[in-house]
Amino acid sequence: MGKEKGTERSEGRSNGSGVTEEGRSPTGVTPGGGSVIFGPLENGQRWTIARKREVAIRVMRGESIEMLSRELGVESYRIQEWYERALAGLDAGLRERGGDPLEDQLKRAHALVGELTMMNELYQERLRRIEHRPFDPKRSRK
Repeated sequence: MGKEKGTERSEGRSNGSGVTEEGRSPTGVTPGGGSVIFGPLENGQRWTIARKREVAIRVMRGESIEMLSRELGVESYRIQEWYERALAGLDAGLRERGGDPLEDQLKRAHALVGELTMMNELYQERLRRIEHRPFDPKRSRK
């Protein structure tokens, strides 16, 4: 495989740090994990998450899906799917409430209540067994 526009194609899967494992590697990413190169894919190339993200961002910026479809050689319905998935992921990310100290405190309290309830049930079962023993094995019979 050759070099093109400053990118290397190698056999193997990238683990995110530019190191490859066996199999094919995603294309359009520089060996150091740098910028994404756009344009139609060559034979054997795959669409990486970074390339799809960049296409979705271009649609968000107002570029025509049809124009991108012609430029990149991708069906317009695929670009529309990538765009809709990107919006859904964005919405989900904005819905999450991260770092709420009251919620964390409530989770810890629920865990503690669950643990104490379990201990209480075990102690009650132990007490029930002790109370219903027909005789105490520790006492000797004389």
